[in-house]
Amino acid sequence: MKKTTMNRRTFLKAGVGTAAVLGIGGGVMHHLNMVDAKGRILIIGGGAAGCSFAARIMRRLSNPDITLIDPADRQYYQPGFTFIAAGIFKPDEVWKPMSKCIPSGVKWIKDSVIELDPVKQTARTAGGQMVEYDFLVLTPGLQINWDKVEGISRETLGQGNAHCIYDFMGAQRIWPAIQELVAKGGRGVFTDTYTKHKCGGAPKKICMLTEHLARKEGKRDGVQLDYFCSEKALYDVPLYTPRLLQIYEERNIGLEVRHRVKGIDTLAKKVYLEHYEKVKETQTDAQGNEIEVEREIVTPRVEDYDLLSFVPPQSAPDFVRNAGLSWTEGKLAKDGWAMVDKKTLIHLAYPNIVCLGDVAGIPTSKTSSAIRIQLPIAVDNLLSIMQGKEPTKEYNGYACCPIVTDYGHVLLCEFDYDKNPDISFPFTLQDMSKEQTSAWMLKKYFLKPMFFYGMLNGLM
Repeated sequence: MKKTTMNRRTFLKAGVGTAAVLGIGGGVMHHLNMVDAKGRILIIGGGAAGCSFAARIMRRLSNPDITLIDPADRQYYQPGFTFIAAGIFKPDEVWKPMSKCIPSGVKWIKDSVIELDPVKQTARTAGGQMVEYDFLVLTPGLQINWDKVEGISRETLGQGNAHCIYDFMGAQRIWPAIQELVAKGGRGVFTDTYTKHKCGGAPKKICMLTEHLARKEGKRDGVQLDYFCSEKALYDVPLYTPRLLQIYEERNIGLEVRHRVKGIDTLAKKVYLEHYEKVKETQTDAQGNEIEVEREIVTPRVEDYDLLSFVPPQSAPDFVRNAGLSWTEGKLAKDGWAMVDKKTLIHLAYPNIVCLGDVAGIPTSKTSSAIRIQLPIAVDNLLSIMQGKEPTKEYNGYACCPIVTDYGHVLLCEFDYDKNPDISFPFTLQDMSKEQTSAWMLKKYFLKPMFFYGMLNGLM
């Protein structure tokens, strides 16, 4: 079969509009009036959110003054890591040089931010450069805290057949390990993590793809698969959860909830978990009043594995919390997520800061599809602020998680802040509570070129 490829020219020739219709949430950027607003814009982070924001706002400002700080050499299409791990994409298909992704006219400082002062409106880099700004776009992504799982590090991924698909090299290393598990038999243990993390569906996908590969190879009887979920349920969007649970049951994938990975013994091939239960108790306070409190009961658990796929805890980058930009109370405070208005994406304490992408402390999933919908809202609201106007555009929390259930089908989960379905045309014509071949075609053939040639160019 001839390999299907799509570059920028063929993408545009096919019509960005066509890709947008086949895409999910949002569409093509139509011609908009130029804005003559003035001000030094600093973008911290050049990932999906940062580069796309730069490209989009460059198309709107008559005299842009934009600086972007990011140390990376490459721009990765991170949703493609799961497909690398499943042998669908080649590693060199999911990245491009960063120099080709930063828009012309944007000053690129190839360094890391280590300190941010929102009062003085300055950022300091690891190389010692001090950068001043009038308006800040906070898009540094998140940090993966490898040190929160004892016994393994990013550098030692793959040792003891313990893998993580949230890393580019990690995704490459797990594919031959999955093939070996299927060929020789054994137990595959798959886990997620107890913090908010990017693409929460990824650990579920690689588990189901491993199961399907075993069936395709006629080796399913020799492979035991178990999924340990950190939450109280496998998924939390009502329209899609029943079918996902049904798939795990039909395909004999063991499912355990309320489990957190704490450590790995790569020599013995053991994973150390904590099972937790939250119970409510009645206690007497200092005034003699009876009050109801919640207590967590933790039980250690050790599981043997032949192949392990795990996810480390994730958080906002340290400099965000150190700058006083994080939530200080509520569920989003513990891991330092930025304190932004969930509708306008403007920081609640500093109105000259707009924040989007993974670092944003908003109650939705951390996916590139969410970023794509946040982009026009964040750009329009920043332009309004630069002109001394109130931000009026609002984000409804749209996110999409294409959960790959096998080699050929995807459960396309689209939803808003309230976990209500927010299904895009033409998928409204199908029963999207079940996996579909059309969603697989979207995931495999369209989303990656939409990212590289549409989103990163500010076209959608």
